Amino acid sequence: MALRRGLANRVREHRTHLGWSQEDLARRAGLSRAGVSAIETDRLVPSCAAALALARALSCRVEDLFHLTGGHREPRGPFWAWPPPSNPCRFWRAEVAGRVLQFPVESTPLGVSPHDGIDRAGTAQDAAWSDPTDTMILACCDPAVGLLAAELARRAGLRLIALVRSSRDALQLVRQGLVHAAGVHLASAREAQGNAAVVRQWLGPGYHLLRVARWEEGIASDPSLRLTTARAALRPGLRWVGREPGSGARQCLDELLGQRPPPRRLAADHRGVAEAIRCGWADVGVCLRLTSQEAGLAFLAVREESYEICYPEAMNDDRRIRSLAEVLRSTSYRRRLGELPGYDSSETGALQRVS
Repeated sequence: MALRRGLANRVREHRTHLGWSQEDLARRAGLSRAGVSAIETDRLVPSCAAALALARALSCRVEDLFHLTGGHREPRGPFWAWPPPSNPCRFWRAEVAGRVLQFPVESTPLGVSPHDGIDRAGTAQDAAWSDPTDTMILACCDPAVGLLAAELARRAGLRLIALVRSSRDALQLVRQGLVHAAGVHLASAREAQGNAAVVRQWLGPGYHLLRVARWEEGIASDPSLRLTTARAALRPGLRWVGREPGSGARQCLDELLGQRPPPRRLAADHRGVAEAIRCGWADVGVCLRLTSQEAGLAFLAVREESYEICYPEAMNDDRRIRSLAEVLRSTSYRRRLGELPGYDSSETGALQRVS
């Protein structure tokens, strides 16, 4: 267990998980918004009363929000990575940066993964399904992440838990030390600095990017519309399904729409966009060629993007990161990935340091 300095706090993480603004939290805790801001940004060490008020407002324990790190060894946990949405709540466990974290079970691209236990009112009942040090948590929106999970299990005996997150949210989790790695595709393949510039801007130096693929993103549509150009997809009367800000698909959509307002109805990921169109709830949306073709939709390519996995440089020697790099560079994985519609695996496994 590593020695750390200062007082670590996770107030912002708990607040944003609930969808609250700083003003919302301040009102519920009986504090000022400026005080909440100062605590979240480590400019103010909260009093005991303030810490208790925040914990009560956020329905968690004080130790879930704050822990001493200067001159003390940080306990290994387990701690909730973020507040559980229900009681009881199934969870997965993984060791991340020296701490054992509990992750509330959620829908993933990998289907139903066995949980490690059930928490009932703060009491965990373990199922001991997997060793936390053999579990890797990846936040991403790659619909083909199942290929990666299968290869990691086969070659290294590792369990991969893939959490569906936009590029921006995934990088935020990496910054907070809550996941091992984040999938990011916020730059077109033509941009010289690509995703490295985004990571440098949002996280700073000290990270690595592992190339997974170059993939095609574009407009999926109901085949009966017979759209042949992006301009035709923008004609009045067509129902768009959007994506949340901070996702690569939303970035592509904003470029297409220009000054037009974004869609009000949002999908959680690429498959969500395709399903909305396939089920008739929308006519068009932005997603990957892979998910569009899987759903039997028409597809117009808009741009090619670099999709990469970002992880902290400090994790270079972690067995899970080393195994991840080995799998990405393996012939079998690259071949299978390259056979997917819209995926180019010619540069898969390339490593770039963000300095």
